[in-house]
This record gives sequence, structure tokens and C-alpha cells, in this order.
Amino acid sequence: MSNLTVTDLRDDLNFGSVVRGVNWDALDDENTRQQLRDLFVERGLIIFKDMEPSAKMQVALSRVFGPLKDHPTTTTPRDEETGADAVGVIDMHYDPNAKDDIYGGGEVEVEGEVLTRFSPWHFDHCYNDELNYAGVLRSPVSAPEKGRTGFMDGIESYRQFPAELRNRIEGRNVIYTLDTRLGEMRYGVNFKILGAEIALTAELLKEVAIFPRAMHPAVWTRKSGEKVLHVGSWMAFGVENDETPEGDQLLDDVCKRVNEMGKGSSAYWHEWSPTDMVIWDNHRMLHAVEGCDPKYERHTIRSTIKGDYDLGYFEDGKKIGEVFREIA
Repeated sequence: MSNLTVTDLRDDLNFGSVVRGVNWDALDDENTRQQLRDLFVERGLIIFKDMEPSAKMQVALSRVFGPLKDHPTTTTPRDEETGADAVGVIDMHYDPNAKDDIYGGGEVEVEGEVLTRFSPWHFDHCYNDELNYAGVLRSPVSAPEKGRTGFMDGIESYRQFPAELRNRIEGRNVIYTLDTRLGEMRYGVNFKILGAEIALTAELLKEVAIFPRAMHPAVWTRKSGEKVLHVGSWMAFGVENDETPEGDQLLDDVCKRVNEMGKGSSAYWHEWSPTDMVIWDNHRMLHAVEGCDPKYERHTIRSTIKGDYDLGYFEDGKKIGEVFREIA
């Protein structure tokens, strides 16, 4: 790539690249744009370093990979700096002095540490019938310790997963719901909620009540032939057509194994700089947030890129437009 430096994320990982040198001139060059798209299809995760730390640059970089998509829920805060022409850019800001944080579940205890902004392994919009193709994330304000974002590749996870467990979940669909409360997690739980969980707003609870349950395959096959293990524990509600103790045990076993892999060498945990931008393939990757000390501020902004894999659906056959009309 002309004027760009591309390196593997880590020698021991089969996914992820680090790219330096992206500026406005690079984004104006269609050959460079196509090279970035090709790299993304191959590696699934790109860490862009030394970027101009602006909303305008984030939106421009996002549009290299596809059109922006609005967020499926109306209550999720949008980023005001990007303007009305940049749909789907959401603002996730934890201020320890604020009292209206609707994200996460307040404070949790993970392996003896008290954390906030903790997010278990998941893929975005799992509660929707359509999955966004990718997300681009930046962090203007990061905690001085912890607060990292983790990424795990579904292609590599499929290869590394215990064969017996993998064979049992392959061919199954997992049920997901819009209820993001950590206290409602049913599978693979490896944390404890401390005190009362932050209540969802009345508007979000209304959306939770109306959104149908969504179904997504636990394993799917890319056009290039690789199989992808794609099961997140957050917002998972059961196995389709097997909401039994046996089905629950299977999903719990799978989610626990995913959580174990997230602690090992098959996961990448990104330490943020304000000039970083990260894009990940939401059809292929899982991601998580390890959380940080509640005394620290943490601010992330995510843009959402449209592009479905056409394998998800709502339980009752509805489409998202029908759901929004009911909410309105």
C-alpha cells in the first residue's frame, strides 16, 4: 500500500493487522481504499494508528468499508459532533460523576476486582435480525489502567474449539434478546453484580418488550469456505427449538469455553490511544470490554457499517421496520 505501513497484529495470531499512515490523501485514493477493504476481508480486524482524532476522520474511514447504518434502538445516545448526515455513530460515555449512565450494569466484581463498563463477549446487534458488517471504534478518553477492548476471531475459535462441543453446537441457532442487563445473563457468567443494577430507561424497556427474539447461527460458513464460531454470552437466551435443561447446559458449556479462550493467547486486548481507530468484522469477530475502576472516566465512539450476512431472523418473521413502527 502506497505510503502505508502494514504489519501483523501479533506473530502468534492468524487475524488482525496494524496500519499506519492513513490520512486524507490516502482516503481519497481508490486504490488504497480497495487495498484496505481487501486487507479487512482477509484479517478481520485492523488497528489504525496515528489517526487524526476527529469525528470527521472516523466517519470518512468508516465509509471506506461501506455505508453507515443507524443503530437499531432509538434510545441509544448518538454522537452530536458527526452531524445528521452520519447515521449510526453512537456515543458511549462513562463519567464517574454522572448519574444517568444507561450502559453496562453498574459495578461488577471480576476475579476479585470491582469494575465498571464491563461488557462480556458478544457481537453487535445480536438482538436484531440483521447484523451490521463492521464497527469502527475510537476512544477519546481512556482509563489509565484496564478498560481494554478484547477481540476474538471466530475462524480461529472454530479451529481451536473442543471438537465434541463444537460438533454439538454446529447446526444450531442461538436465541438473543434486546435486554442488555448483565443481571439477566444466563450462560457462561464469570462475574458478580455488586449492589443494584442500573435501571434501564422506560423508553428502552418499552423497546425490550416489543423487540422479537432474534435467531443467529452458532456456526456459519464464509464465501471463502472458512467456518466461523459466532456465539456470544451477552444477551443470549437459549438454543432455538431446544429451550430445555439440556439445551441450556450446551449453551452454558459453549459460553464458558468462549470465556476461557478470551483469557488466553487466542484473544487480542487493545490498549487505547486517542489517535487509534479500530475496525472489526462483526460477522466474524467477538469483542468484549474488560472494565475499569469506577473512579475513571471512559469515552468511546462507535460508527456502524451496514452489510448483513443474511442468516439471522426474528422469531415471528417480522422485519426491523415493522418493529420500529410498533415502538412508535
